[in-house]
Amino acid sequence: MLRTVKPKNARSKRVMQAREPKEVEDARTAIFVKGTHTGEKVNGAMKELMALKRPNAISFSKKNTVRPFEDAASLEFWAQKNDASLFIVGQSTKKRPDGLTFVRMFDHRVLDMCEVGVDMFKSMAEFKTPKATPGHKPMLHFVSDLFDSHPRFVQLKSLLVDFFNGEVIDSICLAGLEHVISVSLGPTPPSLNAATTTLEASSSTGAASSSTAALPKVHIRAYTIRLLASGTRVPRVELTPMGPFMDLTLRRHQEADAELLKQAMRRPKLRKQEVEKGLGKKRKNLEVDEMGDLRGRIHVGKQDLGRLQTRKMKGLKAGRDDELMEVDEEDEGGSEGSDGEDGGSRRKRRRA
Repeated sequence: MLRTVKPKNARSKRVMQAREPKEVEDARTAIFVKGTHTGEKVNGAMKELMALKRPNAISFSKKNTVRPFEDAASLEFWAQKNDASLFIVGQSTKKRPDGLTFVRMFDHRVLDMCEVGVDMFKSMAEFKTPKATPGHKPMLHFVSDLFDSHPRFVQLKSLLVDFFNGEVIDSICLAGLEHVISVSLGPTPPSLNAATTTLEASSSTGAASSSTAALPKVHIRAYTIRLLASGTRVPRVELTPMGPFMDLTLRRHQEADAELLKQAMRRPKLRKQEVEKGLGKKRKNLEVDEMGDLRGRIHVGKQDLGRLQTRKMKGLKAGRDDELMEVDEEDEGGSEGSDGEDGGSRRKRRRA
């Protein structure tokens, strides 16, 4: 574990504040790590997945001796150093060839892991079709009831959603929907159905290969979207293969710790929209106008202007007005006097 570092200047303080937990988190950053041995199939799959994840993707060019299921110290160090919460580790061995391991982090600690084997891979270059713009949010389509009932596929679905999901947004324009990623399963054996319970389907990290051999394969397909005129307000949608195409087989996995998962799933009492509108005790009198700007209202108590501190001027001294009033009364009473007397009264008024 890294020691706690205190910020030395304002810039480092802003960087540390940006890495603190937020109510609405930023897009997850994924790090692609190559093991000591990686084949052509694994390298191509990692390259294509990184292309779909950009710009929130970091690739390590050098090979590293990393075994996520045995020692995760290196992953925790890289997660804290790069502020990343996802890892894709590629490793190919004689026992487990062409393997990819999806690792999810929380608070710079390993939350859960899932290892898959790449049985088939087809690159984007093999499809001579238009590609989606990097950085656009894809639509995800999961085609099977097992993604909601079987714990292994529920975990895989959660990992894929966190991997492909970008920034959290409230709405999106139809023109911004450029591609869709479809995740389907192969033929489901009779032993697996929608009524499969969690206890029957769950297995430990070191489960035998026979338990995973009965699970159907996972097919990942990516398509571009074309919105065509249909004569109505709803456009006609056509899908064009974009790539990559991958067939995956589930292998080892590690479930999340109950206490760590409880901390990761914790949510604030009020949503961000409710806080901006002024609900709650901590942030009252706040509202969002039509332009989306946050405006606040400040209530100021009654002020006593008699105690207001001003500049010390001779014209503002106490008793000045009374003396001027007496001089004016004398001037009006002696209107029958000579011009000299009038000049004297003027001089007195100026001297007073």
